[in-house]
Amino acid sequence: MAVKLRLMRMGKKKQPTYRLVAADSRSPRDGRFIEVLGTYAPRGRSASDPEAVVQIDTEKALKWLSQGAQPTERVHKLLESTGAWAEYQQAKAR
Repeated sequence: MAVKLRLMRMGKKKQPTYRLVAADSRSPRDGRFIEVLGTYAPRGRSASDPEAVVQIDTEKALKWLSQGAQPTERVHKLLESTGAWAEYQQAKAR
């Protein structure tokens, strides 16, 4: 089973929020997943706070990456922005 780290769409129409999940690569975007690793709100929490919000459980993400899970392009960028990707690269170099 090939595992991917990807985004699962949540939220209302025109106000997306996403869950970062570990899922089988064959399952649909909003379908079955194995574990929730974090959240991503590209439009912020509310109209008064429009700054994008990224919350990732680094330990869980590192566990899945070390087991061979492949992140999608967007998830890779989110992992880089939170510093989890740098931790993974350091752990992999050892």
